[in-house]
Amino acid sequence: MDNTQFGFSAREAAAGLGNLLDKGGIAIWVIAALSVVALALVFWKIWHFLRDGTFFGGRHTGEAALLWQRGEQDAALAMVEGRNSLRARLACAAMQALRDPKLGVAAAETETSRVARGLLSEARSGLRALELIATIAPLLGLLGTVLGMIAAFQSLQQAGSRADPAILAGGIWQALLTTAAGMAVAIVASVCLAWFESVLERLRHDMEDVATIIFLRAGSGATPPAEDRVEAAE
Repeated sequence: MDNTQFGFSAREAAAGLGNLLDKGGIAIWVIAALSVVALALVFWKIWHFLRDGTFFGGRHTGEAALLWQRGEQDAALAMVEGRNSLRARLACAAMQALRDPKLGVAAAETETSRVARGLLSEARSGLRALELIATIAPLLGLLGTVLGMIAAFQSLQQAGSRADPAILAGGIWQALLTTAAGMAVAIVASVCLAWFESVLERLRHDMEDVATIIFLRAGSGATPPAEDRVEAAE
């Protein structure tokens, strides 16, 4: 492929994009900025989930919990101590709380619940901003459309009897451009948000399961349901 032609095509595409942004007015510039922020948030959350092992099923932590349940406490704690996984950090906190001679089972459960809330809150960071973008992007698009329609009808009024229907048609499609852009950004943000929420729900379930296995070993059958320890962290 001719590099000159490729460069010319790239310049044409950039010029066309800039032209669309100019025609869309201030609303589409704001929507474009929101799309950049949303994309950055999505990639940041993916990296964040990969770093914290949120995507993975917690097999390693589950094995440590089973070791704990069989009474091999030192081996179980060694498997999760120092790991970055959120599931492993919760399991480690629960095991250390149960081994602390100053804490009873009830106090250890309270401490585990506190840690679980903190970990889930950490995992949810950034999602509120993505939810806000999904909410306001179509509203900004609608606002841009309304403003564009007002401008189009003002131009038509000023033209008087010499009004050209093409002027109105051009103004309308330029106005509707902002609605399409806002909806596109909102759809992508909503899909990514739903995906992240499903991943976090699985994480919450896994943390609840691990806590249940660990505390079953400590108890005498009086251990409250795991929902009481982790549910509040949703």
